[in-house]
Amino acid sequence: MKLANIKKAKKLLSKRECVAIPTETVYGLAGNAYSDQACKKIYKLKKRPKNNPLIVHYFNIQRLKKDCHINNYFIKLYKKFCPGPLTFILNLKKSSEISKIITNNKNSLAIRFPRHSVTRKLLKILEFPLAAPSANPSSRVSAVTSADVKEDFGKKIKYVLEGGKASIGVESTIIDLRKKPQILRLGGLNVSNIQKILRKKIPINSNPLKISSPGQSKFHYSPGIPIRLNAKNILKNEAYLLIRKKKVNKSNYYFLSKKGNLKEAAKNLYTTLRKIKKKRYSSIAVCKIPDKGYGKTINDRLLRASRFNEKTT
Repeated sequence: MKLANIKKAKKLLSKRECVAIPTETVYGLAGNAYSDQACKKIYKLKKRPKNNPLIVHYFNIQRLKKDCHINNYFIKLYKKFCPGPLTFILNLKKSSEISKIITNNKNSLAIRFPRHSVTRKLLKILEFPLAAPSANPSSRVSAVTSADVKEDFGKKIKYVLEGGKASIGVESTIIDLRKKPQILRLGGLNVSNIQKILRKKIPINSNPLKISSPGQSKFHYSPGIPIRLNAKNILKNEAYLLIRKKKVNKSNYYFLSKKGNLKEAAKNLYTTLRKIKKKRYSSIAVCKIPDKGYGKTINDRLLRASRFNEKTT
């Protein structure tokens, strides 16, 4: 990655513009987290509901201490998994300059430390953290390449910082650490890994009555066509989404992994959904996917995507 590209992104962000940035999970639509003007642009570009908070990206723990209260749970997980695909919900300090638009006037903040080397270099030279939800229109499939971002937004975004294809391909796992730890969104880090470090079982609350963190909307991740889960038969003009390659493959069969590797399947999920949409199928039938490990994350995304159909009918 050319340093000139990172400097260009820095220049635009310093002028309160929005820039698409690469992370190991998905591409993010970034803006100065201390600027109301920049944060308003993010919501407008994404057409994101104002009650849906944003994740703020930091370079390291030292910079985070300016804005949030940290605790022992956080320190243990930070030492093990950061930078990486884990987002924390923490209590904001009263002295924090974080835009209230990001938090919907709440006293808590979703934060993470992205692992992607390009974005880490950018964060290191910025004087502010970056608010950066996924770089896609609200409720739609997230972007895992710069081409996805350009396809969704065209020239509406000032600049897309190139970083190749996202290595994980699904959003970060979100854990609320304000009181007793609880998972608010399944994602790129398996819950079992988190439980090993904290040495306790952590409840999953991914569909609360009130949205208290990003990624909790019931209607999300939709490719824009209906999705049927646990399908055993295929309808006319329907694509068939499989977890692994079959001996007999038809033109409308799309597999997420050659041998059923769930981590690989999660990485390929959004790319495959976008590919199916472009082929103009009327709907997607999804085979039963093992509800374990990364399979839980895949099922979570597909369930929300299928609910989007209900919302629009």
